[in-house]
Amino acid sequence: MWAWIILIVVVLLAVGLYFLYRYGTKLQRRQDEAQLQMKQMEQTTSMLVIDKKMLPMKDSGLPQMVIDQTPKYMRRSKVPIVKAKVGPRVMTLMCDPKIFDAIPVKKEVKAVVAGIYITGVKGIRASLEKKPEKKKWYQRFTGFKRQAKG
Repeated sequence: MWAWIILIVVVLLAVGLYFLYRYGTKLQRRQDEAQLQMKQMEQTTSMLVIDKKMLPMKDSGLPQMVIDQTPKYMRRSKVPIVKAKVGPRVMTLMCDPKIFDAIPVKKEVKAVVAGIYITGVKGIRASLEKKPEKKKWYQRFTGFKRQAKG
């Protein structure tokens, strides 16, 4: 009796894991295609960064068409938003979260832009300053820093 129940549970778990694997590969393929499209659309422009903030999608000031295209579960999450002057126009742009901290405020930068999405940034006048890495809680109290392997 118990053997049948355990067997059924194991089979259901195996089927569930198989479908999760297939769904994950489908999402990965879709993400790779989107990255390829973004690489093809990239342009380098110089811009003056006015402000940058983490804002919910509905409060970001992006065009309504962009907000309508985002999935409903993502509309409440905060996204990195950059207000910048590109040529004579002031634009609201989204930013890659990896480079959000590297973008300086009130400075001119050369940015790699795909549509309204900033994918890379370089300093024009001088190199960009990197913020110091945040210390972990044990580093604050002990002054200990883990050595990188390799």
